[in-house]
Amino acid sequence: MPKVFCLIGLGVAALILVIFIADLLFGLIGMKNLAPFYMASMLMDIMFIISAGVLAFLSWSTYKEQK
Repeated sequence: MPKVFCLIGLGVAALILVIFIADLLFGLIGMKNLAPFYMASMLMDIMFIISAGVLAFLSWSTYKEQK
């Protein structure tokens, strides 16, 4: 069961990463109507991208310890 939670954490991290990278990139190239959050805050996008990376790293390292 703990392995499942690690994989769910990886999935959530990937989803957050994709959403906020898309928001940042679409906002920076001037296509704010395609950005998921309309480029509300660049700092928020960067912080969520970093947080998703940390969550992915922690989930992956915990998954590797479970084996």
